[in-house]
Amino acid sequence: MSRIAESFEQLRKDGRKGFIPFITAGDPDLETTGDLLIELSRAGATVIELGVPFSDPMADGPVIQRASERALRQNFGLAEILEKTAEVRRIVDTPVVLFSYYNPLMQFGVERLARLAGSSGIDGVLVTDLIPEEADEFAVLLRAWDLDMIFLVAPTSTDARLQMVAERASGFIYAVSRAGVTGAQESMSSEAEKLVRRMREFSELPVAVGFGISTAAHVAEVCAYADAAVVGSALVAEIERRAGTSDLAAKIGEFARTLTAPLR
Repeated sequence: MSRIAESFEQLRKDGRKGFIPFITAGDPDLETTGDLLIELSRAGATVIELGVPFSDPMADGPVIQRASERALRQNFGLAEILEKTAEVRRIVDTPVVLFSYYNPLMQFGVERLARLAGSSGIDGVLVTDLIPEEADEFAVLLRAWDLDMIFLVAPTSTDARLQMVAERASGFIYAVSRAGVTGAQESMSSEAEKLVRRMREFSELPVAVGFGISTAAHVAEVCAYADAAVVGSALVAEIERRAGTSDLAAKIGEFARTLTAPLR
């Protein structure tokens, strides 16, 4: 059983729901990214999504776009991200998922990525623009290193697409709450609950809902029907707001705890 599966299984046994924070690697710098991974783990993260900065993040809103821009100015690559993850893995057991577009992974080399990700403590990979029909070769490489392949589904996904994802995914399934790009919203879409219900007809994997979740109330609302809530832009915006402060990671950990209050 993978570390991701174990994490969700423990939640199920405890009768609890999960919290999946997203941060961009290297925002504001890689050293702080390591501190953030530790603090988010201590704050009770079920899984942590670690975004690979990319120059053309078409599925992301302005908050995460700016985070990618800040990270890219640090002049590091995937190798350094994986080295930092390996350092953190000596301290924490929380599963970490690389969240990326396919281009930087292809440039790095997908075989090399699978090998180094597996040896550095990464637990899974989610590639936003790699559709299931084209993911078989990549999935085989990941499985060789015991890495989970996470897929996105959306309210616009057909039943055929949901079935295809169910056949190929492992770890958990990421359900996008609405069409469009990432970003905090004032209210949640009713489409998310319908999507989770549809997805459960095809798969017994845990379903996490993301896009637009920015408050404790949103987390509580989503976790009434999903297995976990994903919070990205709200956390990244808080990192941006506190840039330059000496206790940034600790403050983000405190902010994460306010979001997960309904889950305790």
